Amino acid sequence: MRKWLMLLIFVCLVGLINACNRTGYEITGYTASSINAQFPVPTNAKQINLTTNSGNPNIKVAVTYELKNIGGELGLYPPPDYFQKLANEGWIEIENERLGHVHFLQKEDRIIALEIREDTFKIYEMKPDFEFKQK
Repeated sequence: MRKWLMLLIFVCLVGLINACNRTGYEITGYTASSINAQFPVPTNAKQINLTTNSGNPNIKVAVTYELKNIGGELGLYPPPDYFQKLANEGWIEIENERLGHVHFLQKEDRIIALEIREDTFKIYEMKPDFEFKQK
């Protein structure tokens, strides 16, 4: 009887753990983003918006992609494997300039802002004369 009770408790715990975990994102490979050929994006991300005139004097062009659960719950968990791929491609995160969901990455003289949300991410290519404001 005790074995059956332990088995029942174990099965219930496994079911509870699985119910609490959200399905994670899946990256099947990488391709060039539509606004910067040197900036990789997951191949299975779907482009949903392209903005060539944002009205922001610092942004040259922006693109929004959709990828289910890319940022985890509420966009609080940026995907470490995606950031590793960016680092492998030569993009260096400027960590002291991070603003919440927005990560700034630099490669040579280019700066890209990457905004990670729960099911979407946006890539902003900053204008060549963009400079961070002094804090």
